[in-house]
Amino acid sequence: MKNVVLKSSIYVLIGASALIWFGLAWISDLNLSFAKDFFSLVPKVVSVDLLLIAIFVKWGWKFKVFRGWLVPFPDLNGTWIGHIYSNWIDGETGEKIKPIPAMLTVKQNLFSASYVVRTAEMQSDSYVEGFLIDEQRQQKELTYSYSSKPRVSVTHRSNPHDGACVLSIIEIPKRKLSGRYWTERQTTGEMIFEFYSDEILEELPEEHRGHPKTEAENRRL
Repeated sequence: MKNVVLKSSIYVLIGASALIWFGLAWISDLNLSFAKDFFSLVPKVVSVDLLLIAIFVKWGWKFKVFRGWLVPFPDLNGTWIGHIYSNWIDGETGEKIKPIPAMLTVKQNLFSASYVVRTAEMQSDSYVEGFLIDEQRQQKELTYSYSSKPRVSVTHRSNPHDGACVLSIIEIPKRKLSGRYWTERQTTGEMIFEFYSDEILEELPEEHRGHPKTEAENRRL
């Protein structure tokens, strides 16, 4: 897929440059059969190319018309709301923890992406990210490694740790990110998020700010 996209990018750039060259020659009434006229347009063509590339990198790559043949991955920017389903066992009750409300925010451009997962007790920030995209094999996944930092008030039972996850990108019938994660604390589980907003929120919506462990502790008080 990467080679196909690279070839497409080269073909598009060459085609666009040719059109710009002929367009500028026509506007300036130049004859491209003369070397002087031909090469006099080089700075202008390069300038227009750079402008078009800048526009594409900033905004253009998000348009679906470029998806697949020029841009292999979808635009995931925004806020996703869902739950974490962990196999962590509560040492006090001996029971598996209930689903944890969580929020995933994505900041993405043509060349990079960052992912932040927040719960009422912890924030996880990605530091290595990537896509596994192969439309022919029906594979659409994002992967990343992350570092988790709990709130100071819960560090007595929740240590900072690193982990990794693989999330499938689901677009039909509803936008969703669903997959598995694992940590150096030897816990594993699933994360399921549904698209919530184009806006990147900085804290969970009020209805998702609870945490099953905190709520259980409050009930015992």
